[in-house]
Amino acid sequence: MKKLIALAITSAFVLAAAPVLAADMTCDAQAAEKKLAGAAKTSFVKKCMKDATEAATKTCDGQAAEKKLAGAAKTSFVKKCVKDATAPPK
Repeated sequence: MKKLIALAITSAFVLAAAPVLAADMTCDAQAAEKKLAGAAKTSFVKKCMKDATEAATKTCDGQAAEKKLAGAAKTSFVKKCVKDATAPPK
């Protein structure tokens, strides 16, 4: 039963992070779809990435709390988690 609960919680965090990654991959695509160019495109993509980073930070903070991390360990974990979540696909 404990394994099932742990799996459900982990799955919830993974699913919560998926939209962040999808948003990151589609900021340029959304700008192209809206036919933005120049300063308007730059502004849109910047805001889109900021929103994606904030969502990733919230998700990663939750994961750190679940792992009961604190101090430098939490900071390091959240920093890496956000970087991984918002990195462009390879």
